[in-house]
Amino acid sequence: MIQHTTPGTLTSRKITSAKNPLLREVRRALTRGELTADGCCIVETFHLLEEAIRSNRPIRAVLAAESVGTAVATHVKGLRHTQVQVVPDELFQAVVSTESAQGVIALVEPPSWTVDELFRGTSFVLILDGVQDPGNAGTMVRTAEAFGATGAMFLKGSVSPFNAKTLRASAGSLFRLPFLHTVDADVARAALQQRRVDVYAADPHGEKSLQQVDLTRRCALLVGSEAHGVSAKMRGCALDVRIPTAGVESLNAAVAASVILYEAARQRMLAAGKHTRESV
Repeated sequence: MIQHTTPGTLTSRKITSAKNPLLREVRRALTRGELTADGCCIVETFHLLEEAIRSNRPIRAVLAAESVGTAVATHVKGLRHTQVQVVPDELFQAVVSTESAQGVIALVEPPSWTVDELFRGTSFVLILDGVQDPGNAGTMVRTAEAFGATGAMFLKGSVSPFNAKTLRASAGSLFRLPFLHTVDADVARAALQQRRVDVYAADPHGEKSLQQVDLTRRCALLVGSEAHGVSAKMRGCALDVRIPTAGVESLNAAVAASVILYEAARQRMLAAGKHTRESV
């Protein structure tokens, strides 16, 4: 469906019909929040395009609104195997998923990861269990990368990591942080048990306070859906952990995940410093 170019060249073509196969495929993928038929994710902003390039992700094609065609060409001028397709502004606007479109859409090959890559070293894995809000999901992944998590799992029932809003909220982290998606809960539990990972579930009424748990060990953080929390199947393998708060009973799922991820990074930094001092 996507036309490839000769290695080392950058070509530009113009699309004028709403029935163009590439436009129709992009519109379908955006509407469903999925990959394209040939496995590309849809990137809609200049920032995400830059992050894809910085992360060395192959870019199959780029759609540029006519009014920003020169700016798009400047961004991708150093790429190989990339074709720029220029689209009239009105037609471009009919394709995109956001009203504040910047005039660029890139079809990017997402990375592929294995379970072992998520659980490398002293692993700390973020597990999304039924998280439906793409903004929350993307923010969690971005925060996970920022605070040194080793990977993320999107369990079945969670929003797709390839949803355009999830990708935007991740700000490029989904190009770098190892993740698996549509993972069955039984498969996730087996992976956690096999690797002897401590599992903590974020819960405002948790049995333990955040300061009472050791996050320097191999562990995983379970964050449940905004409406129902962690599922019964996953809760059975986890210890519920609460974040001490004053005046409010619970936090937004992404905020709660951010607090726990930061606490894990803090504990690990202190433990690493102590180990360094003791070895001197």
